Amino acid sequence: MAFNYDKYLRLEKMPTLWCWGCGDGVILKAFIRAVDKLGWEKDDICLVSGIGCSGRFSSYVDMNTVHTTHGRTIAFATGIKLANPDKHVICVAGDGDALAIGGNHTIHGCRRNIDITMILINNFIYGLTNSQTSPTTPQGMWTVSQKAGNIDPTFDGCKLAEAAGASFVARETVNSPKKMEKIILQALEHKGFSFVEINSNCHINLGRKNKMNSAMANLDWIDSITVSKKKYDTLSPEEQMNLLPTGILKQDTEAKEYCDMYAEIIKVHQGKRDKITQDDFEKKI
Repeated sequence: MAFNYDKYLRLEKMPTLWCWGCGDGVILKAFIRAVDKLGWEKDDICLVSGIGCSGRFSSYVDMNTVHTTHGRTIAFATGIKLANPDKHVICVAGDGDALAIGGNHTIHGCRRNIDITMILINNFIYGLTNSQTSPTTPQGMWTVSQKAGNIDPTFDGCKLAEAAGASFVARETVNSPKKMEKIILQALEHKGFSFVEINSNCHINLGRKNKMNSAMANLDWIDSITVSKKKYDTLSPEEQMNLLPTGILKQDTEAKEYCDMYAEIIKVHQGKRDKITQDDFEKKI
């Protein structure tokens, strides 16, 4: 029996504004299937998205959503989570949104290990604003801001997340939707900051301007630069260059979670305040 996505979608917003063949639709469906398997109530979920193609996620899913300003998904999500620690908070952001203007917030979300799941959709370009270089654009590729070829070193978001303290870090591609669904489900279940990078195609604003004239050609290129972590770990440092490992890259179930630590502080100060109030009361008597 075919899966019914209607329960989780704002059907009045359909069809999506994403380009034909865009990987964002594959990611949206994988996310919905993962949420359904967890059996979460929609009222217990808040999805926060930023600016860019991925920002449309908050328009399409039928649950609590916030469409934030550029680069501020983690900042908004942190406030939402601290105010509602029992709710499930998810961020969806692009490579430019999360690693350029929002890079600082991403770092500190990881550092705090707050219980938020971040899905970073990496299409290696500023897609919505017509092909400017993003932090993940490979060197040598043509962009409207570097027409002679990108000279910036390529940024690895997963390495950043690991180093900054995220307790769950993973990467998958839209070429493997079932694996992606499993990774997203594990990230949602994990308590702590979960960072999931999903490599996706932008054949309109990256591909066709770099000799990848179709969605499939762009996906074939993504397949050529990714390899399972198991295989990646067997390669020499020279062979690992320019390859991105996929799968779970880090999983720490012992790391302390920020909301839990914050709750302890509240409890301690509440106890002190209650004691002071009682002492003052006894003095007055």
